[in-house]
Amino acid sequence: MPVTRFEVRLKRPLAGGASFGDAGAYEELKGALRFSADPKHEANERITDLVLAPRASGGRVEFESDVSILLPVDRARCSGRVLLDVVNRGNTVAVPNFNRATRPIFRPGADPDPPVDVGDGFLMRRGFVVLSCGWQCDLPAVPGLLGLRAPEAIDLQGGRLTGRVYTQLQSPEAVSCMMLSDRGHRPYPAADLDERDAILTVRDQPDGPAVTIPRARWRFARVAGGQLVADPHYVWYDGGFEKGRLYQVVYTARGAPILGAGIAALRDAAAWLKHGTAREDNPAPGRLRHAYAYGRSQTGRLLRTLIYHDLNLDERGQEALDGIIANVAGGLRGEFNQRFGQNSKDRPHMMDGVVPSTAEELHRRLAARRSPLRVFYTNSSAEYHRGDASLVHTDPEGMRDVSSGPSARVYHFAGTEHGLGVWPPTDRRVAAADPSEPLEHSQNLRNTIDYAPLLRACLVNLDRWVTEGVEPPASRHPRLVDGTAVPFEMLSQVFGRIPGAAYPRHHARPCRLDFSSLPPRPGPPCGSLVSDVDADGNEVAGIVLPEVAVPLGTHTGWTLRHPEIGGAEQRLVFAGATIPFARTRREREAAGDPRASLEERYRSRDDYLGRVRHAAAALARERYMLDEDIELAVTLAARAWDHWTT
Repeated sequence: MPVTRFEVRLKRPLAGGASFGDAGAYEELKGALRFSADPKHEANERITDLVLAPRASGGRVEFESDVSILLPVDRARCSGRVLLDVVNRGNTVAVPNFNRATRPIFRPGADPDPPVDVGDGFLMRRGFVVLSCGWQCDLPAVPGLLGLRAPEAIDLQGGRLTGRVYTQLQSPEAVSCMMLSDRGHRPYPAADLDERDAILTVRDQPDGPAVTIPRARWRFARVAGGQLVADPHYVWYDGGFEKGRLYQVVYTARGAPILGAGIAALRDAAAWLKHGTAREDNPAPGRLRHAYAYGRSQTGRLLRTLIYHDLNLDERGQEALDGIIANVAGGLRGEFNQRFGQNSKDRPHMMDGVVPSTAEELHRRLAARRSPLRVFYTNSSAEYHRGDASLVHTDPEGMRDVSSGPSARVYHFAGTEHGLGVWPPTDRRVAAADPSEPLEHSQNLRNTIDYAPLLRACLVNLDRWVTEGVEPPASRHPRLVDGTAVPFEMLSQVFGRIPGAAYPRHHARPCRLDFSSLPPRPGPPCGSLVSDVDADGNEVAGIVLPEVAVPLGTHTGWTLRHPEIGGAEQRLVFAGATIPFARTRREREAAGDPRASLEERYRSRDDYLGRVRHAAAALARERYMLDEDIELAVTLAARAWDHWTT
């Protein structure tokens, strides 16, 4: 088995030893998994450059991942189910998203092992074993993040490889130098500080015209102590990088870690928990039968990449994963399995990973071997307004609906942004909350809708599909055939009448990129579509949460960047908006708002919450929401009512 050892460095009770129903008390095991992969095995033949890795004994390739495993203290109480938490930039996502818990923030000098917030215990009450596994080898050097120590590809003479890198940089403030990576991740170092063929361009929209900055005006360098210091990890511009503008760099880098080893680590870690023995350090041998993976955003794209390459069979020919939820990945994959790829690159205008996008195309290899893998593709409105989510269920030109096929479902969470909503309402995310994230300041209040109840239903439905053969609810998303999938521009009529809506005037569509040279040559744009909206500006297609069906405002998947951070004509990536209704008719008439006020819509708080409960019950009957979450929906709605009415 590729997992050769589990080194436990920390063992502790979860939530102070609290009991979670039939599963009882939980504990956390934290440490490192060691892997040994056969580069010549057919299970690994599509892992780029694995054959170029240094070999250990027996000709195998070794690497290791940081892991955290949450499991019942009494292993007999395991439900037999594993949830593989595909960590996002080293941070856990499964427990925060499904349990509605707070994820820890890691900073240099802070505790690398903070307590696990279990939220409402959703996963634990169901007896899930949660395996959080590091897969990314270019994380910032911050203790506590779960990462991978990957091997590096070498040439036949044992030398390091060189190759071209294409990356984008953007700052919310004016700066003189920037790291050659996204969000503080470890960049590929420039091979030659004086490289004449290196290119730096600037533009104001992702698909706008680029202006090349003369090579004499910028260097691979940083400012330290007021002095300019040569540095292969940074780029310095003598004119200064302007806030909000998009800078793109092409250069030759040295040193190519084998990124696809991260996918192998995820696969083999899941297979180890399902099939490994006590001799292989499995902490629950013989107790676990089904493994589901959850990834969001970056790691949703990683899972789409795993599916596309069909890297789900381990070296024993066994399916590692039985089901996958790829959340808010849109129609993208990523540079997770290519030489000099960038794990954190996530803009469709920068990647050769947009088309093919549909489940039908992604699943071709799986279908050819009749794999039983089941997949949910779930997206917020933000991925639709980014321009790529509709490509999951249409042809690239946006002219024809495409079926999700028998092994997948496609769900659009209407009226939501990339994350689980921002509460309390604000137009600014404070950067100090997570130093690796840039300051976010939007022209609207951020979208407040929490779609966790829909995710929870997805997991339960996926589990029943795999274990009982119960078909999940039908795909629900915008469609051309019923007129609910429309071009961006059609929404401007509605939003143009809403005071302060600030609907984007420019819509950057992804296009096919020719990467035979860098910068890549753009082709025709894709036929991106979004959900149509009603007179209030709320979306009509997809799964409509009670707070959107019974609204207190307009909830969108878009908002513009605030002028404070520059790029005021650009969408704030990942963000949506909540534009509240006026409280009274007098207020809305004074503002010129065509949307009915709260007093015109609802007789009272009880009337409003009664309608929310009715909408939640309807979703539960259709199995898009769990019965147990009806009251959660009412609680979230009550919180919103109290806020907007006072």
